[in-house]
Amino acid sequence: MKASQLAGAAALAAWLAAGNAWADGHYTPGVEGLQGASVPGPGVYYLGYLVNYDIDSLRAPGSSADIPGRNTRTVTALANRVVWMTGHKLLGADYGMETIVPVMRTSLTFNTPGISDSRSGVGDVYLGPLVLGWHGPQWDAVAAAGLWLDNASDSYPASPGKGFKSTMLTGGVTYYFDGAKTISGSALARYEFNGKKDGGFRPGQQLTLEWGLGKSFGSFSAGAVGYSQWQTSNDKGPGASDDRARRYALGAEVVYPVPGAGIFLKGAAYKEFSARGGSEPQTRGTLVRLSLVKAF
Repeated sequence: MKASQLAGAAALAAWLAAGNAWADGHYTPGVEGLQGASVPGPGVYYLGYLVNYDIDSLRAPGSSADIPGRNTRTVTALANRVVWMTGHKLLGADYGMETIVPVMRTSLTFNTPGISDSRSGVGDVYLGPLVLGWHGPQWDAVAAAGLWLDNASDSYPASPGKGFKSTMLTGGVTYYFDGAKTISGSALARYEFNGKKDGGFRPGQQLTLEWGLGKSFGSFSAGAVGYSQWQTSNDKGPGASDDRARRYALGAEVVYPVPGAGIFLKGAAYKEFSARGGSEPQTRGTLVRLSLVKAF
């Protein structure tokens, strides 16, 4: 085993022993795709995101090289999101608020340090008191702000909690290339300011960009989607380095409305094609998402 691989394996063991099985930001990329920056009109909406993320490799800290051995991790989560667009205006936009309550199951096996763990539970909750949606003849825009809490347990490698709070800012645009709105392009950015864990470690700030390019085909839509995620500032505290994590993914999405039910069904699959570790190992894997949107 090369010296760099030994160093990566040692870093993985220390990382997991400290309970840092997922110490980047709270937001999971890939939950939004086609027309991801379009906010609905006044009303109450439930959005359920069923996500399965399978790791196929772990990138060593500060590197794009894999940590050797059989290192697997599967996360299955149902993110329950409720959005209330109040019917009031603020800065010329429709004003609303939202909350997200994730329920998840995580199973991991990292043979290199000899660690295996499985946990289920409610994850950290998001409270979003500000959602603004603008609508033009051929465009939509969104801005939002909120806080990820640290309510969930982070005591074990597969625990559902992060162990720190995060402030998240959101902004994005959807543009329709024709008057009938059959062809669209969207970009949605999330920026997280991460807090400090009990042990003194503070993950760096994180930028996530999700995009989609789609076309309507009668009753359904389909298109290409993807995401990029970058660590934009250095980690701080015990074990921190100047290395910054990043990852990139491409995929496809299909959207189908259920006639007369006020329901939209969405399905998407993503493959991460590039990843690099920061102070800690960085995962690379495959994400599959099924979404349900219901208007009340």
